[in-house]
Amino acid sequence: MSNDIKKAYIAGKITGNNNHEVEFMKAQAELKSEGMTVLNPSLLPEGFEQSEYLHICTAMIDVCDAVYFLPTWVDSKGSHYEMGYAKGRGKVIKYL
Repeated sequence: MSNDIKKAYIAGKITGNNNHEVEFMKAQAELKSEGMTVLNPSLLPEGFEQSEYLHICTAMIDVCDAVYFLPTWVDSKGSHYEMGYAKGRGKVIKYL
């Protein structure tokens, strides 16, 4: 783990991805094993609008040092938004 990265957010496709729970939990376990505190948006409850999820997720990104993108991020509108948001905030961008 980079000494500068203590808190990480995971980004990737959730909507329409039947395997997202497994993918996000695997990434969470990997990052935690490196000593990071991890925010995992796949654990958010169902029932919100996409704009509400993005509002919550940008707040999660704000408190993290880095955003780790799963390979599925390229197929996700929300993850593309998160990429731009994270870059605009000067967050470290990593790919899993």
